[in-house]
Amino acid sequence: MNAHSRTKNDEAIQELALFSHSSFGFRHSSLVVLFMPFHYLEDIGTADIAFEATGRDLSELFTSAGDATMNVMIENLDTIEPREMRRIELKNDEIDMLLFDFLQELIYFKDAERLLLRVHEMRIEEREGTYSLSATTVGEPLDARRHQQRADVKAVTLHDFRVEKTEGGWKARVILDI
Repeated sequence: MNAHSRTKNDEAIQELALFSHSSFGFRHSSLVVLFMPFHYLEDIGTADIAFEATGRDLSELFTSAGDATMNVMIENLDTIEPREMRRIELKNDEIDMLLFDFLQELIYFKDAERLLLRVHEMRIEEREGTYSLSATTVGEPLDARRHQQRADVKAVTLHDFRVEKTEGGWKARVILDI
């Protein structure tokens, strides 16, 4: 990577860190994304990006967290077209670790197959102390001409990772290593 590329990458990462939340969405200079069910957290670290995602139920929470993770990587989620489908089936005794595993799967597909995926259908059930996730994701291979890249997410971290029930549904706090 040359010095110019590093500078552009550093600028993109700094832009992500400067997002601020408003009641209508996010605003950063001329960029406005309305009604996103997540917001980015500042002052976490230079190699990390943090967000909180919300949902009325677990399926909506996981979908929001998946979109937030993809949105760290790609400027405009709407540019991801549903050309390919992948099923994700996971089980875990802990709901927070189920979300952790799900987000790691999205990152895995991006790394292994260069596939950008969004949730099309999500079902989460709890039976006898075990949570199961069944998701249909759709997306397409990364296309540098159409997908304006922001940062390369390497992994979800366990530091300060949590999922909690709230009065209005569910909330997750996630820190991504970039």
